[in-house]
Amino acid sequence: MTTMSLLAAATIAAPTRLDPMELFLDADIIVQAVIVGLVLASIWVWAIIVSFSLRMGKVSRRSAAFEREFLMAKEPETLLESRRRQEVPAARVAAAGLAELQRSTGTAGRVLDREGTRARVAQAMEGQVAIEADSLAERLNFLATTGSVAPFVGLFGTVWGIMNSFFQIGQQQNSSLAVVAPGISEALFATAIGLFAAIPGVIAYNRFSNRVNGFEARLQRFADKVHAQISRELEGQ
Repeated sequence: MTTMSLLAAATIAAPTRLDPMELFLDADIIVQAVIVGLVLASIWVWAIIVSFSLRMGKVSRRSAAFEREFLMAKEPETLLESRRRQEVPAARVAAAGLAELQRSTGTAGRVLDREGTRARVAQAMEGQVAIEADSLAERLNFLATTGSVAPFVGLFGTVWGIMNSFFQIGQQQNSSLAVVAPGISEALFATAIGLFAAIPGVIAYNRFSNRVNGFEARLQRFADKVHAQISRELEGQ
């Protein structure tokens, strides 16, 4: 076989594009473990992104509707009873304030300390607002963790793969690019997967954190309105 035919055969056999599956299958077992872990983390990140978006939209709509109904209702207790089993953070905030008001007035319905009652009602609703915000942001910690850790995990896989490539150079006594290029490509693939998991996690965490903070501020404004309404009722007694 002539030299030209050998070059033609090599050209035909050479891949024209990167094959992620082939890179994964040809990688070292350590690099494969890193890639699998990063892929699972990326899947979980996207699951959190989708589920949180749906949950936040539903919670925001229900809370907005409840706030309008509650502030215009003549019997807030009846409205709270109908919303008790629904996921409405604003309803739980209002319920916390009314429950504290009932405990302060007692069975006789008389208020002995108006200022103390106002303070306790405000504290009860502020505490419930914090609980609702913490509940919404609970799963966001994984996004922040993935965003900060995934690039370093991918870098670990890259370093390990490059070390393995240099080991192959020593074993084969050959430093040509054909010897080290496959191992380096497989190693850099781990870094790419790490960034693929980290970038959406960081973006989603920043975006969702702002939404949770905004929703918390909205709940606090609603709590202030409920507190003002309760204060007017206390002044009338």
